[in-house]
Amino acid sequence: MTFTLNWGILGCGGIAETFTKDLLLDPKSHRNVDVIHKVVATGSSSSVDKAKKFAETTGAKDAKHYGSYEELVKDENVDVIYVATPHSHHYANAMLALEAGKNVLCEKAFTVNAGQARKLVETARAKNLFLMEAQWTRYFPLSIELRRMISSGELGDIKQIFSDNGKSIEHIDRITNPNLAGGALLDLGVYSFLHIFQTVYHLDPEHTKPEVKAAILKDEKTGVDKFTTAILAWPGTTAIATCNYSLESDPKSDYSAGPCVRIVGTKAQVCIPSPPYRPTSFTVIPNGDGEVQKNDFPIEGGNGMWWEADEVAFCIRDGKKESEIMPLDESVVPGGARDVGCEAHGTLTSRWKANIPLSHRSGIRSNSYIAHYYTNRQRLWVTPIPQPNQ
Repeated sequence: MTFTLNWGILGCGGIAETFTKDLLLDPKSHRNVDVIHKVVATGSSSSVDKAKKFAETTGAKDAKHYGSYEELVKDENVDVIYVATPHSHHYANAMLALEAGKNVLCEKAFTVNAGQARKLVETARAKNLFLMEAQWTRYFPLSIELRRMISSGELGDIKQIFSDNGKSIEHIDRITNPNLAGGALLDLGVYSFLHIFQTVYHLDPEHTKPEVKAAILKDEKTGVDKFTTAILAWPGTTAIATCNYSLESDPKSDYSAGPCVRIVGTKAQVCIPSPPYRPTSFTVIPNGDGEVQKNDFPIEGGNGMWWEADEVAFCIRDGKKESEIMPLDESVVPGGARDVGCEAHGTLTSRWKANIPLSHRSGIRSNSYIAHYYTNRQRLWVTPIPQPNQ
């Protein structure tokens, strides 16, 4: 029997447009699943007209349009809310939806810090609702096959991982704006961390947390992290995650710059070319004798965001409150690892407090809970939260 899932889209920006267009593709044209996705409502925090235009652009012809997020989450026909606002607003908007009794798929980075992530998880569990971070790359057939290979021992013991993501996007305001939780770590580093955590932490039955050290180069004008390198150490495995918003990891966009991810095992290593957020192949290089093998995973039609949407549908259909591919713990723990680096170097992202009502200062708009802050000559001051290991 075909299962239909009704979506409400919270936020009308670029990522929401890409997701919604993928959502509404005919599943028979590119995958064989027994689910149908419908967009029944779109919401903008600024105007009904913007929500209406978004629906028209994405092909959500039957959607209702709302000029506030409060109205959107009250729509009785909505089964799940997709949160697609800036990082700074994820906690606020996801909490708004959960408090209204809605299941939630929240864009990455899930929250600004681990404290906010824990609070969302606690709320979802208390209300018996589904919650998941939209780490779309995790649901790719490529990622599923890679995790299978590691679990089966085909690569041997994983000893080292190198994971890099760089994009020349410093001209985009939200990337360098501290009021919107800007910086390389939250915007680009999520993918560097993704490949590390899905191949080490996710496959570890004990779910051992890593020791973390980080080096950060700040933007001189705004104070957000411009270049970040984090070393994550597990017993027997060391991982290095790098990210920046100034230089391209793959400047020609033709994979000529070499792999952006290398997973080194005692039997073989895997090299994944850029981009790390939408990989379509990896190469397995044996240690010693053996043939080098390239594995292709083409994405036919759209961008590939339907896989995470299908996972949401499967989970809600089956009564699951979190995904086995992207457990909620794996949104909290990487957030804690990022917090350690931010705290050590005085960047701002780890200090947003999780349980203080919205402040409307500086013209930043939202509708419910958000970090407490105030600004003074472009500098953001925030109230510290406890460290993630406390």
